Amino acid sequence: MPTMSHLCLRRLLSVVASAMVLSAHALPPPANTPPDMAQRLQACTLCHGKEGRATPGGFFPRIAGKPADYLYHQLLNFRDGRRNNDGMRYLLDHLSDDYLRAAALYFSGLDLPYPPPLPPQADAATLARGEALVRQGDAARELPACMACHGAAMTGTLPAVPGLLGLPRDYLIGQLGAWQTGLRKAFAPDCMAHVANKLSPTDIGAVAGWLAAQPLPADTHPAPVPVKPLPLRCGAAPSPLESKR
Repeated sequence: MPTMSHLCLRRLLSVVASAMVLSAHALPPPANTPPDMAQRLQACTLCHGKEGRATPGGFFPRIAGKPADYLYHQLLNFRDGRRNNDGMRYLLDHLSDDYLRAAALYFSGLDLPYPPPLPPQADAATLARGEALVRQGDAARELPACMACHGAAMTGTLPAVPGLLGLPRDYLIGQLGAWQTGLRKAFAPDCMAHVANKLSPTDIGAVAGWLAAQPLPADTHPAPVPVKPLPLRCGAAPSPLESKR
């Protein structure tokens, strides 16, 4: 049986390993960060809400407090056409990688309270189906649980997996549909396209309905970098083991 000192050592090594992985993936600071980023980024708040915190209803997601790597890569995806949104592409078309990195770091650093969720917009059976898919997935369809990638608390994981709570139901349905139709893409292998294409319309409504009705935990920050590999190979968020290859 391992002694307490051995257990402490194992815990220390685990923490160090996580820190090394995070350091390897952490978004580097831009070369020159404008000193007035809050003022420069006010255009973002016209859609994403005051300080980027959004609201639980509507179609525009919260951007405040999401992992910087995730925000940065979504800005790149919009600018470079991997995500189809004419308004976003127009805003970002002439912005440099450094500027987008500064914007991502700014919004990721905002630590703001979330509004309470809206009442459930589905019946009990549908919500139960959604919860089962989020927590357990469906092994028979090779469908991993949402929690396996987005964290046990569904607040995301560092460095680049976003949280799924605090998002509007319509937004969640729209994004899963976009993955299915190819309107939304990510770097290959596109793990979310794989997941979305295994979901039926009923599944999508159930998952979105359950997620949108959940309150946020006391700690809304993304979870630390996972030590275990993700259940699927994912080009936008390589697992710790893949990052060492």
